Amino acid sequence: MAASLSRSAMVRQDVLDLRHFSASSLRDLLSEETEVWQKRLRWDYRASAQLLLDYLDSRILPGFVATEDGRPAGYVFCVYEQHKAVIGDVFATSHARERANRIESRLLEHTLELLQSTPGTGRVETQLLLHPRGQFRDVFTRNGFDFYPRVFMERQLRREPPTATAPIPASLRLRPWRESDFSAAGRLIAFAYQGHLDSVINDQYRTAAGSLRFLHNIVRFPGCGQFDPTTSLVLAHRDSEELAAIVLCSRVNIDTGHVTQLCVEPALRHAGLGRLLLTRCMHELSAQGLNYISLTVTEGNQEALLLYRRMGFKSRHSFDAMVWQRS
Repeated sequence: MAASLSRSAMVRQDVLDLRHFSASSLRDLLSEETEVWQKRLRWDYRASAQLLLDYLDSRILPGFVATEDGRPAGYVFCVYEQHKAVIGDVFATSHARERANRIESRLLEHTLELLQSTPGTGRVETQLLLHPRGQFRDVFTRNGFDFYPRVFMERQLRREPPTATAPIPASLRLRPWRESDFSAAGRLIAFAYQGHLDSVINDQYRTAAGSLRFLHNIVRFPGCGQFDPTTSLVLAHRDSEELAAIVLCSRVNIDTGHVTQLCVEPALRHAGLGRLLLTRCMHELSAQGLNYISLTVTEGNQEALLLYRRMGFKSRHSFDAMVWQRS
């Protein structure tokens, strides 16, 4: 025991600026994290890891790396968006698994100190999807964050016709997503999330411009998988082409789709339109040979949580969304 403690005490630990590190120095760490994403969430993280490596080589990504005897043992990164910062990820290698939680917590402490001391940063958000609920509660509580538990849900797809759903109102028509739908979808999301709990978690939902940035992030970048326009559907008003409801889907693995957005115009809620869109989306995924569909939902959104459970989704993992707002 004494020898073990002595050896542990001899490990030199440092926390350094992420921008001091090249992609090659963190490639093994990201390869290990990719395996964890696959095992825990059935999620192919390789495209996201490659995007992160590209940013590392540009030396512009804020964050920190924890090293042990000069070797990277963990990393954290964040991005700035106008008045706020978003902590994108934190991960420590299993080679230091007995110390991994401490390493990740230490990285987060450094990041929060940086962000909260930056005068132009009035808000910090994070949803650490890979990490179980409560893992970093002490760190974020000490730094004044509010917590919003979220659930990662999954359903196996079946090779069968879609189940009966509510009829489509005559004033609406169902069609696939189009490239020209961005602006209308941004307006719909901002309208649908007025006063909604999810707009507290993600302030992009509060305006059409913010919702448009959110859409570009999920459609243009691989953070939520590869966007799939063939299984992303809209219900459009026939007279105006304004959108009444949307379901957006991405591929997160060769056999798995992930719903990145499902929302309905407030005046048309409780008419079964969300269920209709999700059912059609699942049918399209199944017809293309996929075996699973996943989504995330805020635990406090009981209406949506109940809908997904009734449609056969089961909880696979729970995690925290956390928000800090400068007073």
